[in-house]
Amino acid sequence: GDLRSVLITSVLNLEQLEVDLFRCAWTPGQRDRAAASGRHHWVPATQRLFGGQIVGQALVAAAHAVSRDEQVHSLHCYFVRTGDPKVPVLYEVERTRTGKSFSVRSVKAIQHGQPIFTCQASFQLSQGSPVQHQFTMPTVPPPEELLTQEELIQKFLQNPNVAEGYRKRLTKIQAQDVPIDIKPVNPPDIFSSEPQEAKQLFWVRARGYIGETDMKVHCCVAAYISDYAFLGTALLPHRQYRIKFMVSLDHSMWFHAPFRADHWMLYECESPWAGGCRGLVQGRLWRRDGVLAVTCAQEGVIRVEQTPNQSKL
Repeated sequence: GDLRSVLITSVLNLEQLEVDLFRCAWTPGQRDRAAASGRHHWVPATQRLFGGQIVGQALVAAAHAVSRDEQVHSLHCYFVRTGDPKVPVLYEVERTRTGKSFSVRSVKAIQHGQPIFTCQASFQLSQGSPVQHQFTMPTVPPPEELLTQEELIQKFLQNPNVAEGYRKRLTKIQAQDVPIDIKPVNPPDIFSSEPQEAKQLFWVRARGYIGETDMKVHCCVAAYISDYAFLGTALLPHRQYRIKFMVSLDHSMWFHAPFRADHWMLYECESPWAGGCRGLVQGRLWRRDGVLAVTCAQEGVIRVEQTPNQSKL
């Protein structure tokens, strides 16, 4: 029962090639062997590298270039090219600044000789301050009272009126081995194309055990988790359209308080704006005790077909 989280044993496990140069440990041969041994390397249906994986791995590389006492407090990233899941990713770290309280590390992710992603992460030595405040955590049912995403899909599949094409899509989603446990608080009605409020809440945690360890490890896992289903929040008011293309442009995170990424956290996501084939989303990761642990923001490209979707029934 105490299985180590695959997010730290494989997905976020980097091979150090040289000082400040790292490589994602996955190559096609390794991926085949890993699959045989039960490891995970989730690739979305778009067959692009998952953005959360690149963010998490870049933060792992940056964390190698600071002292153990320095903790990440923010990161700002740009996705500049599509990631190829068939080849390894190189992560090149630049020690931009090392100060007495704050240090900045710049990371470039490279594939096929070109940058696919850039990131700047800032780290801080612990400092106390009487200036403290935060928002209030939304009141929601605890995760023990909710169904997992897999259980919800299974429930939908039991409906005999689901169209065959949509049934196949649900089955495909169900078969994906995502290394995250997810429990939506108010799952959308998949049989309706009615517009919904651009807001969603779900409980999330890394699968497996991570335990008490350097906080930077939990931050890297949270970086992976934070990108999952995030941009989709901007589509909730526009469910009548079929998605043609959707991809992240940038991703920012601010880390406020210690947390365990293998414990349930409430992910509160909302989209204040969409237009010009772009959508903006903001997110907050809450600990179960009501402490705001992480704030996220992302903008992405969203292109849809102008013809509304047909009914799914």
